[in-house]
Amino acid sequence: MLLSLSSSATSVTANGNSAASLQRFPSSSSSSFRVKMSSSESHPLPSVPENHVVLGCGAAVVDFLAAVAAFPNPDDKIRTTSLKVQGGGNAGNALTCAARLGLNPRLISKVADDSQGRGVLTELQADGVDTSFFVVAKEGNSPFTYVIVDEQTKTRTCIHTPGYPPMIPDDLSQSSISSALNGATLVYFDGRLHETALVIAQEATRKNIPILIDAEKKREGLDDLVNLATYVVCSAKFPQAWTEAATIPSALVAMLLRLPKLKFVIVTLGEDGCIMLERCSDEVSLSEEIDVDSLLESLEHRKNVGTVIPTCISSPLTRIRAKGIGTISGRMFVGTAEKIPPAELLDTTGAGDAFIGSVLYAICANMPPERMLPFAAQVAGAGCRGLGARTALPRRTDPRLVPFLL
Repeated sequence: MLLSLSSSATSVTANGNSAASLQRFPSSSSSSFRVKMSSSESHPLPSVPENHVVLGCGAAVVDFLAAVAAFPNPDDKIRTTSLKVQGGGNAGNALTCAARLGLNPRLISKVADDSQGRGVLTELQADGVDTSFFVVAKEGNSPFTYVIVDEQTKTRTCIHTPGYPPMIPDDLSQSSISSALNGATLVYFDGRLHETALVIAQEATRKNIPILIDAEKKREGLDDLVNLATYVVCSAKFPQAWTEAATIPSALVAMLLRLPKLKFVIVTLGEDGCIMLERCSDEVSLSEEIDVDSLLESLEHRKNVGTVIPTCISSPLTRIRAKGIGTISGRMFVGTAEKIPPAELLDTTGAGDAFIGSVLYAICANMPPERMLPFAAQVAGAGCRGLGARTALPRRTDPRLVPFLL
């Protein structure tokens, strides 16, 4: 933090130019969300959320994606099985996903006035991402990442080169920040460009705009950002690394206790799905407490291992205790991931970004967790069927998504 429709996608060619290519590719109160397989013709999709403007700040780069039969050994010389040059970066990917789902995203980032930077902007604009708040340096280089996709292990290795000059708060005027935040329902940060991000987050807090943070790993300045967060979506390793708790579930309790503004935290677990811990905002009188690890174990036992499509299992509202840490009132949710046939699983690059882009949509659409988690898993799974983070990202009308939106 997983039917066939033709959708246009845009990739950046090796010289940085944009090239278009054609790619082929329920009730919230229930404890387990199951998809109703009904056609979009007989059940029209609900309208795009009325509050659909989201602002993001973070990485927008060029990805050089090289697929290889197996990851090379030191001093090897090997050939690619396929190559794609495409826009990337956590924030760029997540907001591209949000745009394809129907939101109106704006992105604050920085590139240089070079062929790669122009390609980044052109590709984002083609997908409906507002780039008018980008900073473009007259000199220097745009950020880029080499991504090696191992077809044998289905893993990807990233080698990143930052942009230069780096983004600083003085790159943006106060009026630009105010304009970027104007009308925004939600603000999202991927943890990069931390000095600029903090200035924007502080202004969003003053305007009472909710904030979602992508906590991929411990980064400089991330603590200041998460202290302002309304929602956090984190990678599998982050909760324990940040809290030093013994288990992931106890770490999630620790995060909610340390971050009083936090409404929920989600940890993504790849093919094992995700876990979400939601704080109860209502004053409730609950005498019974349950150990958080025991609670997770009980929910895991309720999984239907034969289910291919993503589902969600939820606990009742209760007092949840983490030994030696403390107690919160809330609910736990266990989301499963799509079981993707090995022949269809091409590349996991950007799967977490797709999940976050879907969560942005779900928050704007007021989806309950029982619907949000399967929806996000389905979008992320669809994205794993193409090389690169954006190639196979689905659009809102994709038949694979329609049942999750009805």
